Amino acid sequence: MVLIYALRGFIKSFLVVLLWSNCEGRESEFNYVTCGSLVKLLNTRHNVRLHSHDVKYGSGSGQQSVTGVESADDANSYWRIRGKPNGTCQRGVPIQCGQAIRITHMTTGRNLHTHHFSSPLSNNQEVSAFGENGEGDDLDVWRVQCDGSIWERDKMVRFKHVGTDAFLSVTGEQYGNPIRGQREVHGMGTANHNNYWKAMEGVFIQPSQEPLRHHHEEL
Repeated sequence: MVLIYALRGFIKSFLVVLLWSNCEGRESEFNYVTCGSLVKLLNTRHNVRLHSHDVKYGSGSGQQSVTGVESADDANSYWRIRGKPNGTCQRGVPIQCGQAIRITHMTTGRNLHTHHFSSPLSNNQEVSAFGENGEGDDLDVWRVQCDGSIWERDKMVRFKHVGTDAFLSVTGEQYGNPIRGQREVHGMGTANHNNYWKAMEGVFIQPSQEPLRHHHEEL
């Protein structure tokens, strides 16, 4: 079973690298984050990327942990930008400022999630990865806060949780084993410099790259 999970993770990582190498040149001038994009999200205050892995919290909800990592190369830091449940989010269409989205971990298929459990290090609000195969519940929905009308790739944004009004944040606390050195990611009730994020590496889907656009496919 361990071998199967490891092989699945390797295949997904290989596909990401392959897709990125094929698309990087075409998308270099495309400046927006779009529905269906696969991205890494950098916390600009603490210089760590949003990350998850199949390691459960030992306290709180016991759900899959979400952390921040300094490495830019870890395949477990890729997240897919999707529409909220029963919402419209057509692949390749730019994400609007104020739009409600889901952020789904590529490797495990679980959604970025928060709820009223205390985070293990800072006693802020626990952030986890929840659900199976991209389907969770109404606490998986975040609203993009940005200046202007569209989420631009080179601009900082905040993610405000629709269900609890918490902002996705990092304040620098570090874990010990088995995830030594990784930073705690949590929810905070106030908007400040700890909850700014920026889209970094990834595959940014353009409208012209969507072969099923006429079917109005939603993610």
